[in-house]
Amino acid sequence: MSMQHSCGIARVVRGAAAVVVATVLVSGCSSDDPAQAKGWQRDYCTKLGSWQDAAHAATTDEADGDTGDGQSQSPELDNTEWAGRAVIEASKRLDRAGLEHGGTRILDDTVNAVDGDEGAEGRAVSYCDSAGFETSVSWPG
Repeated sequence: MSMQHSCGIARVVRGAAAVVVATVLVSGCSSDDPAQAKGWQRDYCTKLGSWQDAAHAATTDEADGDTGDGQSQSPELDNTEWAGRAVIEASKRLDRAGLEHGGTRILDDTVNAVDGDEGAEGRAVSYCDSAGFETSVSWPG
């Protein structure tokens, strides 16, 4: 076999490998595994419920009044912020995997819910209900 022919084969193999790597990267977190998809949905709904609990606790504390202790942020607000980021990250995974129901935009609804949109929160809760994880979340309002 000539040296020129060997180099041509090596280029083809490298090119094919690059295509395979690119395909895997583009597919992202997409999965045809129903168990994995259910796990991602469970994780999202659990995180949505945790965010709801933290947001409710922070709202209740705000309604009880400011203690005037000079602290800039309460631990409940820190927990709400952390929980909000966690549920948004979980919604990104669902979005990338295409695990949305009925034309919903779970990522948009989650971001808007964390920003205080009760309608979006209701749609996110409805998503969990239709995914079978209704016990992980509560209805807003």
